[in-house]
Amino acid sequence: MGSRRIEVLRGISLDVANGEIIFICGASGAGKTTLLYTLAGLERPESGTVEFEGRNLYNGSSGSQARFRNNKMGFVFQGYFLLPELTALENVLLPGMIGGKSTAKAAEESLASVGLADRMQHLPAELSGGEQQRVAIARALVNDPDIIFADEPTGNLDSATGEAIVDLLLKLARERKKSLLIVTHDTGLAMRGDRELYIKDGRLG
Repeated sequence: MGSRRIEVLRGISLDVANGEIIFICGASGAGKTTLLYTLAGLERPESGTVEFEGRNLYNGSSGSQARFRNNKMGFVFQGYFLLPELTALENVLLPGMIGGKSTAKAAEESLASVGLADRMQHLPAELSGGEQQRVAIARALVNDPDIIFADEPTGNLDSATGEAIVDLLLKLARERKKSLLIVTHDTGLAMRGDRELYIKDGRLG
């Protein structure tokens, strides 16, 4: 920040087990999202390594890194990031089209699994916030990833809808034996995972 150096993460060491559900909590600005993005291959650390199944996430070309993320990881963000001109089904199809492996059938099944079998042809603007986040979850799951990263997935939702979204994420992750990392400021929700991590001033407590 100008001439001032700000360390966001400081000496973090972390292992995530296959199929483990972890909630990352902390105050605003503590480094939760930076940690999640670093673990997900989206934010290159200045030092240290991030390994996924023995592979250094930040080795290789940006294209090979992107292909690896597309095949192995699913992402759910606070802001949904749906393309407004595409239907729910078309939004869910995108990761598979990029990876060259997903089909309309897989996208339809993914939407059905989040309770949107009857909303596939709707545009995002025709869906509620909770429904849009369900589309985002279906999109995250369509390539059958090993791990799902969710950054404040309930942040734009009312408490009842947010709880339903977390219920859905936990149910799908457990049924499909996926690892799931969720950033949240809601400590009540965080008690429902296998492990809670608290980050403060860039360090895990």
